Amino acid sequence: MRLRQVCLVAEKLEPVVSDLTSVLGLDVAYRDPLVIYFGLENAVMPINGDFLEVVAPVQENTTAGRYLERRGGNGGYMVLLQCEDAQSERERIAGLGIRSVFTLDNPEYRCTHFHPRDTGGVLLSVDSVAPEADHTERMCMWEPGGPEWTRAVRTDVVSSLVGAELQSEDPAELAELWARILGLPLTECTPADSGIQLQNGMLRFVPAVDGRGPGVGAFDLKVEDRSRILAAAKERGCEYSYDQVVIGGTRINLV
Repeated sequence: MRLRQVCLVAEKLEPVVSDLTSVLGLDVAYRDPLVIYFGLENAVMPINGDFLEVVAPVQENTTAGRYLERRGGNGGYMVLLQCEDAQSERERIAGLGIRSVFTLDNPEYRCTHFHPRDTGGVLLSVDSVAPEADHTERMCMWEPGGPEWTRAVRTDVVSSLVGAELQSEDPAELAELWARILGLPLTECTPADSGIQLQNGMLRFVPAVDGRGPGVGAFDLKVEDRSRILAAAKERGCEYSYDQVVIGGTRINLV
């Protein structure tokens, strides 16, 4: 499986999207009109061949709005993984008793969103694209990125998405749950933390120490121009250190 997209949720798209594009040197490729189905608006930014998304509620009583309330504001929301055949993965995962909350099937894209109550508080989507496409190829087609996302690719500041950090009061239990869901083995990231190795990066499972409970606490980016990131973070008033910036309530590890 491949880590293809990380999604943040914000009360408003701005200034989160502007902070991300300015600090990380990204461009918005797509604003999907169909996310209004969930009562949302969004912005999608390619990170080379992978993606970062921000969603914000524009209607009352949305799942994303309730998530904002539960976690006390903006933060990490969703992890989207790409596999060869999302239909077979959907059936296998459902057989484990993991419920789906949304499915989509068309010739170019299949996805299943799995219930956060069954995944330890993180919205997970397992997706695939047209069977003839090679999902391991860096610039493989990706419908959520929009029809012309490759035109928005920039790699001079950050060049790839290489990991995500899922936090929990019991990270060992969460790690074991996700290993069962994904059908992948656990590996040791640090002496204290476990992870799951994906094609292009690592899912890490860590203690929730920020008082915000379970969720996507951070994601990792490969850095090409650290000094530019830190200068832009300072100018935008973002919290930052040498190896991390915080935008939209989410830690971004610079690796």
